[in-house]
Amino acid sequence: MKRFLLLLCAATLLLASCGTGSHTVVSGRPDDAGVVFTDDRSYAIDVNIDGRNYQVKTVKDVDYKKMRDIKRTAQNMIVIKPGNHTVKVRVKGQNVLTQKIFVSAGDTKVINL
Repeated sequence: MKRFLLLLCAATLLLASCGTGSHTVVSGRPDDAGVVFTDDRSYAIDVNIDGRNYQVKTVKDVDYKKMRDIKRTAQNMIVIKPGNHTVKVRVKGQNVLTQKIFVSAGDTKVINL
């Protein structure tokens, strides 16, 4: 009888410890995107994206390599929401670019002036 009770307790403990937990894994891209402007030299530009104004500088082409992402810490990156946007760039009061762009979440759109 003792043996049966011991076996019953062991089986109960084993079955009670086999519960499954709930686990959540979060991964993927951030919910924002970026826009960066490149040219053969660095200079100040006025950028209007969907009616919102920004003042940034261009990145020199030699500083940007196609196989390397421009860091998020770059002071010239404009962070925007993913999707379609209208971008207008002015240099010293003159329009130099008007373009519709699409950026995906986590991506950086590089526009060469």
